[in-house]
Amino acid sequence: MQLQKTNDVLGTANRGTPAESGLCTLCRADCAGKCETWLSCLRGRDMLYPRDFGIITAGSANTDHQGVSYASLRLAGRVLGPGDDAERMFTGVDLSTAFGRTPGMAVGLPLITGALGSTRVAAVYWNGLAVGCALCGVPLVIGENVAGIDPQAEFKGGRLSRAPELSRRIAVYRRFASATGGILVQQNVEDARNGLAEFLAESHAGEVAVELKWGQGAKSIGGEIKVGSIEQARFLKSRGYVVDPDPDDPAVSQAFAAGAVRAFARHSRLGHADLGNFERLREQFHATVDRLRALGFARITLKTGAYGLEGLAMAVKCAAEAELDLLTIDGAGGGTGMSPWNMMDHWGVPSLFLHAKARDFAAALDRRGVTPADMAFGGGFAREDHIVKALALGAPYVKLACLGRALMIPAFVGANVEGVLFPEKRAAVNGLWDALPKAVSERGATPEAIFAGYHALCQRLGRDETRALPLGAVAFCTLMDKLGAGIQQFLAGMRRFAVGDITRRDVLAANRETALETGLEHMAESGLEVATRILEA
Repeated sequence: MQLQKTNDVLGTANRGTPAESGLCTLCRADCAGKCETWLSCLRGRDMLYPRDFGIITAGSANTDHQGVSYASLRLAGRVLGPGDDAERMFTGVDLSTAFGRTPGMAVGLPLITGALGSTRVAAVYWNGLAVGCALCGVPLVIGENVAGIDPQAEFKGGRLSRAPELSRRIAVYRRFASATGGILVQQNVEDARNGLAEFLAESHAGEVAVELKWGQGAKSIGGEIKVGSIEQARFLKSRGYVVDPDPDDPAVSQAFAAGAVRAFARHSRLGHADLGNFERLREQFHATVDRLRALGFARITLKTGAYGLEGLAMAVKCAAEAELDLLTIDGAGGGTGMSPWNMMDHWGVPSLFLHAKARDFAAALDRRGVTPADMAFGGGFAREDHIVKALALGAPYVKLACLGRALMIPAFVGANVEGVLFPEKRAAVNGLWDALPKAVSERGATPEAIFAGYHALCQRLGRDETRALPLGAVAFCTLMDKLGAGIQQFLAGMRRFAVGDITRRDVLAANRETALETGLEHMAESGLEVATRILEA
């Protein structure tokens, strides 16, 4: 399917090459607009409708369903539904849900963030993202290596004893946390070696869950960041990380001094398991989970990537046997703060193939009397249709859609607006604009005029409290208003009035190849048996 850079109906445009999610393949913090997600951070649910009402008509352009991807799925529409309440409206659809073993974690919308870890972009835009997630009841995942790269972190006896940046991130979310949502901290190989879980159990007891890291959809070689200082590169090497090129190599030092080498990539160790010895892997995994539970963690989750069917089966089975609260499955090519680009394009199993098999594997365990862990699907999602398709494809096992890059955009937009409107805050919020771009200034010159979601927050929190919020959080809540309303509209059109009512029959294959690969009904055959009975009655 040809991806278009502009959508005349919505008045959107991509600055760069569009991905299937609708985001640019390279999403910039300083972007002046205006993809659909970017504009939705300002306009909220107004972005669900064609622009220029009263002088236009609009027609669908999405009729060419080629290949196998989420774009080749259609959501089922129905005229028949439960009950006969003629007064039902889409605004009455219940967006809340829960995941995990009893008692489950309640969430305000069926979303969870991707893991946002040691990349600089996560650190500097954290406040807007974290406060927005907390206000909306969206679970937020702190990614790998945050403590490991923190120069202020302290270790005693080889174990983490102080982690200011990690503790800051937890505190920002918890300041606005409510009965819905929660915060998860990811643990990879280095984090485990550093004693991250022990630190969290001692310093943040009862405040966080732990997410074990088995991979992601962007790449298979662990977390990465880039640093521009040879001193910082040597510091990271001293912490046990792989740094490429080696900053202690004399030739590299000379190349850096000459300006030929200008940056260093920090890599995590590879997570590795012997596929020929599944029983040993199983024992090690259960031992890790048991140790975390002994430390006091009530919730434990697992994140895995696009490794293929053997790895997927291991994740689904181990998560079920260990009675984990959630298994997040990230298909290729998932989002990234820094991953090898050609690996993103050419490595791993694309999302729809991986997710369809994950649902099959969960159902296979279920038939054998083994309760699968609740699941979240991620890998290229940004819009409400993506979210509903993922929930339906994986029903009844998938409880959440995992969004990564899309949820960073409101933090970018809000920080940039805040930096222009309040210049004294520009450095603190990492604002990158010198002036408001036209797509913003035409809405006004105050937060109250720019963000459609501002006044709802005032009504909920009070005007003084809302004024104190990062504008990234205001933009986040505005985006959630659009996504939430969009999900409600799709569910109402399917005659489902709660997220928990979604079934696998609510999504259809738009071509024969997709039907074959996913096991979904083809859209030209769904309901045909009942239709025939109606005609013959």
